[in-house]
Amino acid sequence: MHIAILTLTFTLPGCSSLKEKRQRMGGLHARFGRNPAVAVCESGERDRHDASEWTLVVVGLSKREVESQCSQLEAKIEHTVEARVMNVMREFI
Repeated sequence: MHIAILTLTFTLPGCSSLKEKRQRMGGLHARFGRNPAVAVCESGERDRHDASEWTLVVVGLSKREVESQCSQLEAKIEHTVEARVMNVMREFI
């Protein structure tokens, strides 16, 4: 069993409220947390309007499978979220 922790930090230019932040980051948990091999949570910057941090934990039978899943998640998130990805960090356990 292989595990990766994928942490993405976002900036939300022009975001002026937590409500707008939720709308712009909208459904990240619902969209990507449906996969039984992925757990999703907002892990930082919860009180800031203009920033957000999300962590995804990915589990798979091989490191290659987990790396592939992480790459796919990164690409999908970058195209579906109304925010700029500022930093991506991967950690393998």
